[in-house]
Amino acid sequence: MTDITPEKHIETLSELLKLSGSQYRLYDIGRLVSKLPKEQFEKVELNQLPYPTPVQGHACIAIAFWQKQSSQPYLWLLKLPLDERGLLNQGARNHFIAIIVEALGADLTQETSKKQEELLSSNPYLFTPAQYKLASLNSKIKVDLKQQPSEYFLPFKQYLIDNTNKGTDWHNWQNVGVQGITDFVARIKQDNHDGLLLEALPYLPIEVLSPVCSALENEQFPVVLIDALVKSLKAALEHKENTSKVTLLLRALSANSQHVHVRAVVSQILNQQEVATDILISLSGRCWLALADDVLLMCYFEHLLKSNDLTLFSSIFKDLVAIPSVRPIAFQCIRSDKRSPELAQAIGKLFS
Repeated sequence: MTDITPEKHIETLSELLKLSGSQYRLYDIGRLVSKLPKEQFEKVELNQLPYPTPVQGHACIAIAFWQKQSSQPYLWLLKLPLDERGLLNQGARNHFIAIIVEALGADLTQETSKKQEELLSSNPYLFTPAQYKLASLNSKIKVDLKQQPSEYFLPFKQYLIDNTNKGTDWHNWQNVGVQGITDFVARIKQDNHDGLLLEALPYLPIEVLSPVCSALENEQFPVVLIDALVKSLKAALEHKENTSKVTLLLRALSANSQHVHVRAVVSQILNQQEVATDILISLSGRCWLALADDVLLMCYFEHLLKSNDLTLFSSIFKDLVAIPSVRPIAFQCIRSDKRSPELAQAIGKLFS
């Protein structure tokens, strides 16, 4: 461990963590909960890359870190501002580092005094994500560090096994906990978990299906499970009153929305005469990877205009155009000769 003092100039968070002698993992906790490769984050910190998944002009990042002699990680949950190009605000990052160094010095994992606690708690860049995100993050960290799941894991797994065998008691879910569901889904590629969920999927009551979909949104999983969710999604689309189930299933497919089968069902949705506003919001918020296609994105923008809500159109357009993987395609769409007069007019109002 290198000596860290308030006088020592530290350029980046990556450098701070390395100098402290900490082992660490990075996670994006903005749009989805997913691993953030260290090499990619280092380039983001040096403004060599825009942040890959911005949310409302911010990078939302979890840093789990620990000393070699301890397996129990500490956790920082950060919300750092980005500029209009999606590059990290260097001043905010440096301010965060200065607060941490002043409070903790070299030992980021030390027991803190009351004064240190006060300094840390006033840190303007720390935030608390939604509980379902924290549950998924906790599960991912345990998997990555090869730790045991929570006490709620086995009751959920047993719930699936018992009801898949007997098929009579799906509504007896009161002992199922959200943390158990995220623990199970974080291990979806282990011990035939995907097969077990596949069998259960058609029978899950909405009280269980909802947190299952929230957990699935953060995982990539086998195509057989993708196809089962797509099949359920198509069935829900046929019952036009079932918008809430459509949005839930789109959510479950979030991390897999680049898959050809997911893009096909998104195309099917956008080829309808009318698409509910809730579904359009879910598509941009969860399945933006499926919209990284000029034909689909143009169709999406045209549907969005039908809501006659320019504020909504503006908000979603700005959100999508901030995502580096979508940005060039969005600009291609707004310059296209194939755009409708209505889309051209709406875009003109955005930039006026």
